[in-house]
Amino acid sequence: MAMEAQEIENLIRASFPDAKVTITDLAGDGNHFAAEVIDESFRGQNRVQQQRAVYAALQGKMDGPQGELHALALTTKAPD
Repeated sequence: MAMEAQEIENLIRASFPDAKVTITDLAGDGNHFAAEVIDESFRGQNRVQQQRAVYAALQGKMDGPQGELHALALTTKAPD
């Protein structure tokens, strides 16, 4: 089952309430998204740590072949 961009944003915001979150449906199919998450909590973390935190916020929605979210191109950073 495909996800909506708003569902992805809601999951991310639950863990990062003050983040700037931008979700883009890349293919228009509800399966291939891009997300940009800018949050102060990322300061001092490397990119892998930042992205692991966001994937954890997705609560398993990308896990395995039956995951609701097929692909997510993820960009994370602390605010400038």
